[in-house]
Amino acid sequence: MRPAPGAGAVPAQHGGRRGDATHRPRIAITLGDPRGIGPEVTASALADPSVSDIADFHVVGPTGTVFMPHTATGTWLPHGGTPLAGELAGVAIERAADMALSGEVDGIVTSPIDKSALLAGGYSYPGHTEMLASLAGAQTVMMLASDRLRVVLATTHIPLSEVGRVLSADLIERTARITRAGLASWFGLENARIALCALNPHAGDGGRFGNEDDTILRPAAQKAGILGPFPADTVFVRAMRGEFDAVIAPYHDVGMTAIKVASFGSAVNVTLGLPFPRTSPDHGTALDIAGQGIADASSMIAAIRLCAEIVSRVRANRTP
Repeated sequence: MRPAPGAGAVPAQHGGRRGDATHRPRIAITLGDPRGIGPEVTASALADPSVSDIADFHVVGPTGTVFMPHTATGTWLPHGGTPLAGELAGVAIERAADMALSGEVDGIVTSPIDKSALLAGGYSYPGHTEMLASLAGAQTVMMLASDRLRVVLATTHIPLSEVGRVLSADLIERTARITRAGLASWFGLENARIALCALNPHAGDGGRFGNEDDTILRPAAQKAGILGPFPADTVFVRAMRGEFDAVIAPYHDVGMTAIKVASFGSAVNVTLGLPFPRTSPDHGTALDIAGQGIADASSMIAAIRLCAEIVSRVRANRTP
């Protein structure tokens, strides 16, 4: 990993000891794009009574306070340059991942990044999920979770025009395997009921609206031991009513739309398959309101609390 240009881990003002399951989780929080609302929602979350005492926190970002990060070239304010913002965000992700992989922390929570800035800053990853998978050498999937719905994405940050080419039986089976393992170990859901969302309207309606659901998705679902495919206009409603523990969506927007309509502001992005828990709020950088003190920290609070819960569950499972 390359050296950070003015970036590092800044321990938050919360005490505690490292150690076994009797001690509080140790969590690194990246500040994300420093032009966005990541620094302020992090500060607000850490000051919230429901968060402040549940873990030991290490804020990872440009050197300075959580409220106003600094770079090697001076004070960093909202609406700064795109390449440097992307570089600082990328370095923070690298540092947090290194801390988790070395055992310095138990899990990480990531603030939002600007994907175009990340690219301009020298990182070609489409997003957090792909970057963390590469850094950890792991196969991962993206899940959005709330108290109402869990949605897993089979494909993530690719154009809609490429979904049909990328979607395969192997991809569905791998997604189902990682999802089942994550639900069991991180959420305590043994034998989870996992449904597959169809690709085409009405699941293709016998081939009238496309045959991918019959030729690719249905055989893959059967082989993976999951249910479906079910039409998108009903499967998420059924899951919210308790019929399924999670739904695998074949492409980004159908899954993201469902979870954000159901639980915007309280949903959490979870990367399943990593050797450490990683969570993130369900919103973006909100560059247009950064620095105004009006950003809602609810999803960041939910992300931190969920990361701590997962760490505690994993520790408890390891305790003889």
